[in-house]
Amino acid sequence: ATDGIDGVARVAPPSADETRSLPAGTVLVGFLAPLSDAEGVARLQAQGVVAFAMESIPRITRAQSMDALSSQATVAGYKAVLIAADRVPKMFPLLMTAAGTVAPARALVLGAGVAGLQAIATARRLGAVVSAFDVRPAVREQVESLGASFLDLGITVEEAEGGYAKELTPEQQAAQQAALEERIPDFDVVITTALVPGRPAPRLIPASSVERMRPGSAIVDLAAETGGNCELTRPGEEVVAHGVTIVGLTNLPSLMASDASRLYARNVQAFLELIAPQGALELDWDDEIVTGACVA
Repeated sequence: ATDGIDGVARVAPPSADETRSLPAGTVLVGFLAPLSDAEGVARLQAQGVVAFAMESIPRITRAQSMDALSSQATVAGYKAVLIAADRVPKMFPLLMTAAGTVAPARALVLGAGVAGLQAIATARRLGAVVSAFDVRPAVREQVESLGASFLDLGITVEEAEGGYAKELTPEQQAAQQAALEERIPDFDVVITTALVPGRPAPRLIPASSVERMRPGSAIVDLAAETGGNCELTRPGEEVVAHGVTIVGLTNLPSLMASDASRLYARNVQAFLELIAPQGALELDWDDEIVTGACVA
């Protein structure tokens, strides 16, 4: 099921009417939001539909070709940097000209998952000086391998299942916000990517931090769809607060629909080849990918 957004198709869970049109025994594969749309999953169960959620595919080596969350996050991380570069009133690279030297832009990426790492790589290619922060100490090596500096705020947690960071305690969240508030004014661009599956996005940037940023700076909030990592983010909108542009667009992959669709189609194809290896449906309930992805 798709709904048009600025002329670009967006994948969305089926509506109630669409679910009722599915015969019992139908196999449905797609983005189904099982952690946030319990009513939709219940409708599918009541209809007798066998539903596989692409976002529930286990993040294991054998399932990498089916990992639609990662493929779309890659597109989103790339596009976020391009949007930020377009919004700030300065160039990203260091330039030495006859008229003088242009200092490079300074970018901070919050969250070093797939989207964050792609944002780091893209900002580096554009010539920015990049720093990144993540509460998972295990990603430090990945951040530094891309040429970025790891911002150590003294706050760490272990990874949860699927590679996501565990949710911080209220005390840790307060300490993280205070530490970031001291550092964020040093940057021209901030790209936030922190998510906790099935929960509202963690609040990383309070309004007081935005107020301290230099006018003309930009924040691109990739967690806008689940509330945003910035307190002033408005999901689906682009706003200016205290002279800072805050981009809260909720479906960045749709802005690069050609490649995003191609990558997603390959993810779905790989899953179909697993559940229908000879072109006929063969659901192996002993396979952890099949059971992990099944939500109804």
